[in-house]
Amino acid sequence: MTTTNIILIFITGIIAGFLNTLGGGGSLLTLPMFIFLGLPAAVANGTNRIALTVQNAIAVLNFKRKGYFNLKLSLLLGIPAVIGSIVGAQLAINIPDEVFNKILAVVMLIVLVLIVRKPVKNKTEEEASDMDIASSRYVPAAITFFFIGIYGGFVQAGVGFIIIAALSVLSDMSLVKINSIKVFVVLFYMLSALFVFIWNGKIDWVLGLTLACGNGLGGWLGSSFAVAKGDKWIRPILITVVSIMSLKLLGFFSFLQHLI
Repeated sequence: MTTTNIILIFITGIIAGFLNTLGGGGSLLTLPMFIFLGLPAAVANGTNRIALTVQNAIAVLNFKRKGYFNLKLSLLLGIPAVIGSIVGAQLAINIPDEVFNKILAVVMLIVLVLIVRKPVKNKTEEEASDMDIASSRYVPAAITFFFIGIYGGFVQAGVGFIIIAALSVLSDMSLVKINSIKVFVVLFYMLSALFVFIWNGKIDWVLGLTLACGNGLGGWLGSSFAVAKGDKWIRPILITVVSIMSLKLLGFFSFLQHLI
């Protein structure tokens, strides 16, 4: 690893951490970068989990420091997500990368529709303290996050968008509050996935820790940005990133290159 590569990974980590905290999709930057630098796909995937764990841990702490934290709801959603992620990881073992990309592209388009159609409500300070969902929706929410966990274990990249879409449907929470729940849930099931990769020796610790430093800084900046700017800025960022990701995965940009 050259100094240039280390710096490149660190900068990529900052951008990915920022995007992941606001919505998701950062892994679509970091995984291709690792593979470009010569890491096998499995090692790139495992190494990426170090950074995602650190990034989400820092984002959770920052959200908590700013008053956005609900342990009960986070555990209610996180526990079934952990179970689902183990199932999803088993399903992902023999799936070709090309199939992954197509599945992810379709999911991204569905999420985009949900984000665009879901109105963002202005919240008062009193409403801002309400970070829960109706008790009648606890069971549907737990089931939903079990399947989200399967997707997270199966693909991972873009799972943040799916969590945002699910919580937008299941609750009336703002995007800021939804993001605070999202980073906890991802952190919770990411720890079990990281252990599996460590156990199987699929980690490059130098690159992983370098990316983790960048992702951690990006996660801190992203969570601070989310609280400071609120839904007004998060929403257009989500729509823009999801649109670009979907078009890329569907091969739209490659098609344009052939035309040119």
